[in-house]
Amino acid sequence: MITASVLVACGFSTGSIADESQAEIAKKLNNPIAAMISVPFQFNYDEDLGPTKKGERTLLNIQPVIPIGLNEDWNIISRTILPVIKLQDVPPGNDEDGIGDVTQSLFLSPKALTSNGWTWGAGPALLLRTATDDLLGAEKWAAGPTAVALKQLDGWTYGALVNHLWSYAGNGDATEVDATFLQPFIGYTTSTFTSFFLNTESTYDWVGNDWSVPINFMVSQVFKIGKQPMSLQLGARYWADTPEGAGPEGWGGRLTYTLVLPK
Repeated sequence: MITASVLVACGFSTGSIADESQAEIAKKLNNPIAAMISVPFQFNYDEDLGPTKKGERTLLNIQPVIPIGLNEDWNIISRTILPVIKLQDVPPGNDEDGIGDVTQSLFLSPKALTSNGWTWGAGPALLLRTATDDLLGAEKWAAGPTAVALKQLDGWTYGALVNHLWSYAGNGDATEVDATFLQPFIGYTTSTFTSFFLNTESTYDWVGNDWSVPINFMVSQVFKIGKQPMSLQLGARYWADTPEGAGPEGWGGRLTYTLVLPK
């Protein structure tokens, strides 16, 4: 099997993760700081971008999550977002595709739950100037704090993830980065490993005083091919608020394939 061959070649064994129940995998996939290696490939489509509202954006986020055990009590969870972007008619008459700016977050997280059953993590977030074209990135290096807290009980998952980024270097002519990201979420997982999730991935730009507020509804299913667990997610989003003349607006879509790997 190709998947298994690739894992072995990369030094991973499929045995330990195959022994983990699909219910536990579904639960961990709903936890942004779970101690489980996963590699989501998140495909997004949005339209009505730009001043003419004729622009389109296709975005593939590659989002590996890697836990690193510090000791018996603490983990560091690495979350990376590598965007691959295709813009059509943004700005009008221009098409561009390539890699955007990478966001790297590191969460220091206790292995044990709090006394009331919460999981939390906190650490630095970094915006790396990796865009292959000025239209695909901020032209800035930025950094700031990030934190997440959540609770999982009786199939339910709810919590929030937040970060704030300030630019500290980069193109002096580019707009400074001063932005807050807020992602409250709630979801429920059934006995058949199907998860229903609702969240926002909102950003407030303190320089332009603008909100971007997509509301996402997603349905995902954990399954196995052979012994290899994975997840497939379908979702729709509605843009409740976006910067004037920039967009996107209206409805968009999401498709996510997640490969689960052993530690």
